[in-house]
Amino acid sequence: MDTIKEQCCMASRCRALGPLTLLMAIIAMASYATLNFYKVDFLNPTPATISVSGEGEVMAVPDVGQFSFAVKAEAEDAATAQEESGLKINEIISYLKEQGIEDKDIKTQNYNLYPTYRYEDKICPVGTYCPRERVEDGFEVSQTVQVKVRNTDDSGKIIAGVGERGATNISGLNFVIDDTDVLRTEAREKAIADAKEKAERLAEQLGVRITRLASYYEDGGSYYEPYKMETRAVSLDMAEEAGFGGATMPVGEESTTVRVNVTFEVK
Repeated sequence: MDTIKEQCCMASRCRALGPLTLLMAIIAMASYATLNFYKVDFLNPTPATISVSGEGEVMAVPDVGQFSFAVKAEAEDAATAQEESGLKINEIISYLKEQGIEDKDIKTQNYNLYPTYRYEDKICPVGTYCPRERVEDGFEVSQTVQVKVRNTDDSGKIIAGVGERGATNISGLNFVIDDTDVLRTEAREKAIADAKEKAERLAEQLGVRITRLASYYEDGGSYYEPYKMETRAVSLDMAEEAGFGGATMPVGEESTTVRVNVTFEVK
């Protein structure tokens, strides 16, 4: 009987201690997990990296010449001004097409029609000031067209022909590369190769090994200075009358540059 009573008491004490024991076990496990977390964090710090820059440049001869010309016309009424301007524009565009320039390479940049004015004196009382009166005097039409010349050797001749056919202003001749994507891709490849070479050399000097790419950044834009010429239609008219077939237009070379910044993880 005593043995049975002792067993019952022990069971009662165990049941009383059960929740406390469970709580202590949970705290111990949490402490172990926290310790293990800090251990892992200590064993895996932020990886070491090296950063380098690279530059690639590609030189190419421009394959397109582009310029713009304007035609202006004035008349007493809007319809007449538009007709005069339209006749000049149509003649110039016909000439451009005869020279092999396609429709896609002839584009109107702007077209303006606005009234013109003159200022007349008014009769004023003696000793007083009267502002001059603005009076509508007619209308002016201005149309600007941009042209691409894909055969750059013909640029001088075509500009002279446009001036001869009534363009009031010719400006902004630039020699550029029509499709720069291919050049930029090639320049990027050179820039990345340059960065890799610098990174490998630096890693060797530091006694580390490159493991993987961490980040890549590329500067935007291409850097080049196309050849540009400013001229006037009036001078081209005089040259044409003298039998001059157009100025020689040096094309030169255009530089496309890509710059990259690359970061590598190392061990």
